Amino acid sequence: MPVPDPPVTGVPSDPNELAAPAPARPSRLDPAIAAQLRRTADGLVAAVVRAHDSGEVLMVAWMDDEALHRTLTTGRATYWSRSRREYWVKGATSGHHQYVRSVALDCDGDALLVSVDQVGAACHTGHRTCFFTELPVTGTEAHQ
Repeated sequence: MPVPDPPVTGVPSDPNELAAPAPARPSRLDPAIAAQLRRTADGLVAAVVRAHDSGEVLMVAWMDDEALHRTLTTGRATYWSRSRREYWVKGATSGHHQYVRSVALDCDGDALLVSVDQVGAACHTGHRTCFFTELPVTGTEAHQ
């Protein structure tokens, strides 16, 4: 029997913590996970998205606590759109879905690594990855 989500509430902040303040948007994220996040002033954490099978980096997006909660509990990549100021589930309109296989938090708590099974293009331009524009590297030092 499925367990319903708890009501949406603000994430309690410990005034003794050095982590960024809790986001202004309400969230159902587990407080133990929320306490590990170091957010931007806007309450966001960068989410680096990679293909589970190949490790290819597909895109970078932003999550707040509630987007992370939705991602972890639904298995569908959910992000916070900074321009539209709303949540979006990858593929809801494009059909290019991301099914989440794992989520890892980096050592500083300020970035997430989201491994997904990508269906279709990850980039809004229609490319498989958002990283398709190579820049010239002209440095001459060789790696020793």
